[in-house]
Amino acid sequence: MMMQERTYKDAVGAILFDAAVSPQVGHEWFASDYWRERNALRTQAGGRGGVAIIATPAGECVLRHYHRGGLVAALMGDRYLWVGADHTRPFAEFRLLGEIARLGLPGPAVVAARYVRHGLFYSADLITRCIAHAQTLAERLAEGRLDSELAEEVGALVARFHRAGIWHADLNAHNVLVTPGELYLIDFDRGCMRTPAVAWQQANLQRLRRSLLKLGAAGQDEAAFEKTIWQPLLYRYERTLTP
Repeated sequence: MMMQERTYKDAVGAILFDAAVSPQVGHEWFASDYWRERNALRTQAGGRGGVAIIATPAGECVLRHYHRGGLVAALMGDRYLWVGADHTRPFAEFRLLGEIARLGLPGPAVVAARYVRHGLFYSADLITRCIAHAQTLAERLAEGRLDSELAEEVGALVARFHRAGIWHADLNAHNVLVTPGELYLIDFDRGCMRTPAVAWQQANLQRLRRSLLKLGAAGQDEAAFEKTIWQPLLYRYERTLTP
């Protein structure tokens, strides 16, 4: 189904939504208390501050509030400098996810994005459809279920996005979802379209490698990690990148 992008704007801020998914989305959609009162909310760890799973009229969705990380979080909290609606984090991610869907790549189906103005700053939220029966790659690793076959699938997944010129700002094992039928990339905050180039593609891969090592993928034997995980991942990545 083709996306039907619509915008609702008022004194509070603005909502960008896909009318093909829901013909109307109000500010209440982004309020956890609204869904909690209807017994339609459950929380889930993931990213900064976690996410809320909400049962909406459009189906089960993920509600994510944008949080800053690092030292700047202590100063700015969840607020970002206002430089125009099209440059807000949620609107940029909404449109990138729309392009990912148009290209037929496995990413979250976007439902709605919102910013709320606070003078020179804004806060933001994003709603995407839930991906059913999914585990993160980090969870699979923790269970001892990351093998050569899955590593190859991850390599092919990343290559498909790189071939299309899509840069993921935080490519790590928490942002790769594994389902019985397909793998997905999630959390495209600060991601963008780029001209395919070896430099940024390899930097992206190295970020994923550091994530796997940090989570203990090598254990006590980095040589085994290279042979059974990383080399199969790179092999399939390269084969998929230039078929």
